[in-house]
Amino acid sequence: MSDKEAVLELVKHLPTTVSLSEILRQIEFISAVKDGLDEIDQGKGISIESVEQMMAAWSTP
Repeated sequence: MSDKEAVLELVKHLPTTVSLSEILRQIEFISAVKDGLDEIDQGKGISIESVEQMMAAWSTP
């Protein structure tokens, strides 16, 4: 799905009373998710195991 198609699909499902600011926030969210998925496809992601180890280190005194 192209970026334009994704935005059009988003707008179709929003209530008619939605503000431009909320539309912008939704578009930014979709963009960030798409960027993250692209990074994973390029092998730039972090494994679940690595994230779990980081989180465990944060909670260990």
